[in-house]
Parts: sequence; C-alpha cells; structure tokens
Amino acid sequence: MRRRNYLKTAGVGVAGVLTAGCLQVEQGDSEGTTTTSGATTEGTTTGTTSEPDGPLRIATYDSFFGDEGTAGRWLKEQWEADHDTRIEYTAPSNGINEFIQRKQQDVGIDADLFVGLNTPDLVRVDESLPDKDLFDDLRADLTNDDDVKESLEVDPENRVVAYDTGYITPVYDSTDVDNPETFDALLEPEYEGTLLAQNAQSSDPGLAFLLWTIHEKGTDGYLDYWEGLLENDVRVLDDWQPAYDAFLAGERPIVVSYSTDQVYYNSEEELPHHQISFLNDQGYANPETVGRFADSDRAETAAEFVDFVLTDEAQANVARLNVQIPATTTASLPEGYAEYAKEPPEPVTFTYEELAGNLDEWTESWAQLVASN
Repeated sequence: MRRRNYLKTAGVGVAGVLTAGCLQVEQGDSEGTTTTSGATTEGTTTGTTSEPDGPLRIATYDSFFGDEGTAGRWLKEQWEADHDTRIEYTAPSNGINEFIQRKQQDVGIDADLFVGLNTPDLVRVDESLPDKDLFDDLRADLTNDDDVKESLEVDPENRVVAYDTGYITPVYDSTDVDNPETFDALLEPEYEGTLLAQNAQSSDPGLAFLLWTIHEKGTDGYLDYWEGLLENDVRVLDDWQPAYDAFLAGERPIVVSYSTDQVYYNSEEELPHHQISFLNDQGYANPETVGRFADSDRAETAAEFVDFVLTDEAQANVARLNVQIPATTTASLPEGYAEYAKEPPEPVTFTYEELAGNLDEWTESWAQLVASN
C-alpha cells in the first residue's frame, strides 16, 4: 500500500494535514467518476487531428488518483479545464509488472503513460525485456524538463522523467530514544530492539533503506552491517504500513519512513514523537518518474501532459498532495508545508547504471541473510 493512501484511511487525511502550521491543503474536485484497482475515470474526448479520439490513459497507483484531494485528481481537473482530451486513470493491481508481462506475451498495452516508476522498477523492466521496448524516448518530445534536478535524472536513455521525490529516513520518538545520527549508532546497545524496517523485496522504503546501507557500507560490507542490525534485534516487516502501525502503537520508537513525516504530525503534542533522523547527514532519494509506453498512439498528447506536470504550479501541487518534494528546482512550496517537508543535507541514491546487473543479487543476498536469522 502507498504511504499517502494508508495515512488517509488511517484517519490522518491530507485535507487537514497541517495543524500546527495552519496550512490547509485544498481538496481537488474532478469531473467524471474515479475509482481504484483497475477502474477508470469516465468522460468524453474530442481528440486531435493527428491522433485518434479517446482519453489519455494513465496507469498509476490507486492513491495517486483514487480520492479527492489527490495529485491525480488535481492534475485531471486542471488539465481538462484547458484541453479537449480527457484523462482516464487506471490502477493495475500488479503495477508495472502487468505491463512487463503484457510485453513479454506480445499483448497490447492499453495505456499511454505510466506514473510512479522508480529507478529499481526501470532496471527490472529492462532486465525482464532485454529485446523489447516497453517505453519510448519521452524526453526527446518534452520542452519543459530543463529544470528537473540533476540528482533525479535516473534513466540514461531519457525514457522517463521525475515528477517528485521522497527521501527515506528513520523517524524516531524523541520521548523514548535520542537521535541515532549515524548508521553505526543503530548497532549500539542503546538502540537494541528499537528499529522497525521493511522487506526490501516487497516494499519501496524497505528496498531504499537497504540500498542506502549498501551505498554507505559498500557491497563488501552491507551484509555485515545487516548482520549487526539483526543481532541488535531489528524487526523487518513486509511493508511500510505494518511497520508504521507498530511505530504508532508504541511497539518500537524508530521506523524507516519518509522525511516528510511531520507534514502529517506537526502539532505541539505530536512533533516530539515524529522526529527525522538524517543518518550521516543523509537521506536516500527515491524519485518517482513517468514514462510513455512505446505502443501509445497518443504520443504527442502524452508529452504535452508531462510538460504540464513539470510546470511550477503543477510541481508544487503534486508534491503537496503526494506529500513529497518537487522534482524541479523552480517550484515553490507553501511556507507551512515547506517547514515540515524536510530535505536531507546530503541526498544520496544509486543510479540506474549502478543498479543494473546488481539489484537482484543484492536483494537476494539480503533476503537469505534475514531468513537465516
């Protein structure tokens, strides 16, 4: 489950997200009917003279568009106010894997864009489809991508472009433990039995945290580091939701989460329980990107939509409603939001080239270690 969707269903809705900061996040209404898990938004479209009639079909995760006040709903409303082409969202239950399988089986791709790819996703796409192109060269058709942060350029072939990013960090309860501050501190007796992490094979933040440890300890040292975490009683759960549930329930005072955690928990009472720890003054960047399917028959409209997503106004609203950080250097966040959406002093991440050929080996070796303990 996506983090934003979980917090909304858990009763911490984005519409009233900043209490202490007095920043009210507006609800976005959208024409048509939007549902989740493979359902679509309804509506008509006039098309263009060079492309067939029909909506622009965007595959993504359900919390991107499934409720009012989401980034997808805001984009749909703003886009359709100025364009004839309507937006139709779908949320494939198997995510990008559904389209990998379709391409492997030479089945048609019934979407124009995929929103929500991260770097490991793209590596898996290419390793699963070595002789087939799932995405085309989207960046060649964009005119509004010059301000994307250089650190978020994830694809050497320019097929995808970042539209926001999150930073993986520990969140800790300062009424229970001190800020660990470094990776090595988490191995100390003081932090025994305090850390909640996620499965790197089934969780985006879990994988990002694993990659962060590899980035810091190296390929020859990360398993030793994780052996130390296991000896210090780290608890690894399947995904972010159960780990964060355990944290909120007070089962453990540190959880691998996001540096924007205080956007939700910023009241005077809540803040001490939701402090951000930038280990080694870092945070692991996990950019979300959008790609255009090579089979799309609405390539021009798809590129125009992505250019719209990269405008300053759209960037600010997508980041705010997704509880993330803009992908561009020029977008400005509301003052209250920016106060609680923390960014690390030193963002780190692995590039596509560094992950290619290594990702499966790293995660499988990690899984074997965890399973044996």
